[in-house]
Amino acid sequence: MNAVSTPKTEAFYWAAITFSQTLGTALGDWIADTGGLRYEGGALVFGAGLAILAATYYWTSIARVTLFWAAFILTRPLGATIGDFLDKPINQGGLHLSRALASAVLAAFIVACVFLLPQRAGKHPNEITQSV
Repeated sequence: MNAVSTPKTEAFYWAAITFSQTLGTALGDWIADTGGLRYEGGALVFGAGLAILAATYYWTSIARVTLFWAAFILTRPLGATIGDFLDKPINQGGLHLSRALASAVLAAFIVACVFLLPQRAGKHPNEITQSV
């Protein structure tokens, strides 16, 4: 199934979103605060996890849906640790940027990625099997 088209699928989708947001943010904070890694170390751990998933995408045949959800979940603690690193006080290991400036830095990074990283349209899996 490639669409959120049934109540059961929609319930799964929203449960995954809610749990990944809540637990992902808590995990990012826990790793940075009590894991001894601080914000930079936490960001490196979750960034490395995403890099491993990217490599797994290219070099294995693990289901793409599984890899998508794993990456989706890992972006939550990564975002929490980077956000905390940008706006927490210096004595707590952050850069002490204001929330507005931290948001602007993140927005600039996202916009730069959109323009600098090549984007190409893909084919839907159903289109590929029908054209063969």
